[in-house]
Amino acid sequence: MRVALVHDYLNQYGGAERVLEALRELFPDAPIYTIIHTPENLPPRFRDWDIRTSFLNDLPFVKKHYEKYLPLFPLAVESFNFDEYDLVISDSSAWVKGIITGPGTLHISYCYTPMRFAWDMYHLTLENKGKFYRRLLIPVLHYLRTWDVASSRRVDHFIAISTIVKERIKKYYGRDADVVYCPVDTETFTPDPSTKKEDFFLVVSRLKPYKRIDIAIEAFNRLGLPLVIIGDGPEKGRLMRMARPNIHFLGDMKGREGDKIIASYYRRAQALIFPTLEDF
Repeated sequence: MRVALVHDYLNQYGGAERVLEALRELFPDAPIYTIIHTPENLPPRFRDWDIRTSFLNDLPFVKKHYEKYLPLFPLAVESFNFDEYDLVISDSSAWVKGIITGPGTLHISYCYTPMRFAWDMYHLTLENKGKFYRRLLIPVLHYLRTWDVASSRRVDHFIAISTIVKERIKKYYGRDADVVYCPVDTETFTPDPSTKKEDFFLVVSRLKPYKRIDIAIEAFNRLGLPLVIIGDGPEKGRLMRMARPNIHFLGDMKGREGDKIIASYYRRAQALIFPTLEDF
């Protein structure tokens, strides 16, 4: 059986990329199609993969400012040709569930969430934009919602990562979905009752607006309690400017060694602070 994997974009390393690694373990010979690819932002083990990108990957400034090209993302997704495959598995929070496959190809979409910035977080997306940019963005998001619903009909079978995502798929797409939870590295992320708790609280997250790490920072600015933040993202500069000296940013931690360090912080923290409504 000829299998292909499809991922929104390989320009960062987070939970979705960990799921992609698990999928590749199941299908090690499957090529991976993605809209854009930034190898330097990924663990070294990704460099041996057969990664195939869209035409957007060659456009100027797309690696650093890919969000400026959002109206072109549907075209990029639809440019991939999967005629030679029997099975295509897309894992997506926005785009690649909209690929076009022929009648002889089964398309299974592992859905992290429907396009959050156009649906359930639409107003949050617009909230921090300037008046001019907001006026431009409103019709773009309307167009993307229309495409999102139309392209959802191309999926043969939806799998949701949680019951809440299953409900969103039903609400926005009118489609049923099974639920299969995300894989977890149970060898690394384990409790250790012998580990002594230390005097700090912990956030582990991508630093993006919808993660609402600003809420945690505002709370700990008032409390004065020590907070450790692990993760990176476009919000880092703004969040660091907000934070008082009791809040420490450790940056991103990649690879197996990074996972071991994160697990150590989990074990030693007083509590994990989680201010967002998580998809999982």
